[in-house]
Amino acid sequence: MSQAQPNQLPPVTLDEAQQQRLRKLYTEIRCLVCQNQSLADSAADLAVDLRHEVQSQIAKGSSDEQIKHWLVQRYGDFVLYKPQMQASTAILWAGPFVSLAIGGLIWRTVQRRRSIAPSRTSPGREDQMQRARQLLLADDDEKGR
Repeated sequence: MSQAQPNQLPPVTLDEAQQQRLRKLYTEIRCLVCQNQSLADSAADLAVDLRHEVQSQIAKGSSDEQIKHWLVQRYGDFVLYKPQMQASTAILWAGPFVSLAIGGLIWRTVQRRRSIAPSRTSPGREDQMQRARQLLLADDDEKGR
């Protein structure tokens, strides 16, 4: 059994409104082979087959949403340039911002703790403690005389 080649597919006739929908859908669907090209821009065999499938579904009366749903069911969210918002995609979009906010809070907390509690081994503090001891000893010596 031979498979149909992309250039051997029978033509499908569409009216002007359907052709506009078709062109719009071609730009919204990603070529799975090229990955950075839309169906409209790709010359890959799979893209040709998908263009014909989309064209056939439009001719059958399928809505744009039905066609996109069929493509997502078959190829996953990656096939659409603008996937539908779902919990999994929301996490992907929010993840970097949440991580940045958490990192900022941690940084701010560390900075505050450093400014509130100066180090006990800082040179200025040791000098002050030594000076205070000397003054106390000198005061005790004066009282003892």
